[in-house]
Amino acid sequence: MFLIVGTMIGAGYASGRELWQFFGYDSSLAILLFTVMFIICCLSIMSISFKQQSGDYLSVLRTIVGKHLTGVYDWMIIIYLFTTTVVMLAGSGATWEAFHLSYRLGVLAIAIPLILLFVWDIKGIVTVNSLVLPLLISGLLFILIVFISDQNLSLFSHVTETDNWKAAFPFTALNVLPLIAVLGAIGNRMRSRKEVWVASVGSGLILGVVSFLYNNSLIQISDEILVYEIPLFAILQHYPYGMMVFMSIMMWIAIFTTAASGTLGLVTRFRSYWKQPLWMVAFAVVALMLPFTSFGFSTLIEYLYPLYGLLNLYVLSSLLIYPLTQRFKIS
Repeated sequence: MFLIVGTMIGAGYASGRELWQFFGYDSSLAILLFTVMFIICCLSIMSISFKQQSGDYLSVLRTIVGKHLTGVYDWMIIIYLFTTTVVMLAGSGATWEAFHLSYRLGVLAIAIPLILLFVWDIKGIVTVNSLVLPLLISGLLFILIVFISDQNLSLFSHVTETDNWKAAFPFTALNVLPLIAVLGAIGNRMRSRKEVWVASVGSGLILGVVSFLYNNSLIQISDEILVYEIPLFAILQHYPYGMMVFMSIMMWIAIFTTAASGTLGLVTRFRSYWKQPLWMVAFAVVALMLPFTSFGFSTLIEYLYPLYGLLNLYVLSSLLIYPLTQRFKIS
């Protein structure tokens, strides 16, 4: 469950930039639709992965999109994981920059431990996620609830405003490819179908609640978001400096877990071609990413995320109908 949440909550999500890019005003129904679709997608991917006891995403992807499109989406996943992990590295730089520290130093501060994490293979990532994600979710929820309480905001004042419901589809589709990459790599680690249900429903509900609270808070400070590279800092300006430091550390953890998930998808994909320890493959992949971090955090999110959201709609539709096709499959 925390591996899924860790894959989802990265620099774009934790900072509020990704939520504001897709949702914002009139989005209550969109967030509800996202929650439902996300749960169904996780159920479909994990069911396939568990059934095949897969060690990388390729066979899972083939089942979802068919053998003719597997090559196309395989390259899309590779490019997607590469570019979004670059976004995470850039996000680390942006976080350090907010404290008037070196952008490049912030990038290196995530790149080095990211490589070292793979010394413990896949077990290292699962352990790190299970330790830090509860802390991250608790911290983010605490900030949002305190902000909503201090500003006397009504949680349900925007519930009836649903004009932006279509945003749920590209937003969910955007996050489908990393889920396939990560969950496809751990099929051989699952022991029971109960794990599929607990992880899918649990992670979907957590993300739905956090997204609703976060989006509701961002609506209240929409004028200030334009000034900030990271919208979360527009909320934190109302509080003591110590809270900003604490949440910056939490956001850096979110960036790190998503970068780790993206790197996991890539290194498990290439492990069969390059017979080296996982950390060596991770070193090569991260070294290739470093030159691309100079584009900047918000620029990468602004252009890349909506594009991937549209390209992945076919994968999303395949995952949503997968439970039906399996139920009514004719031998």
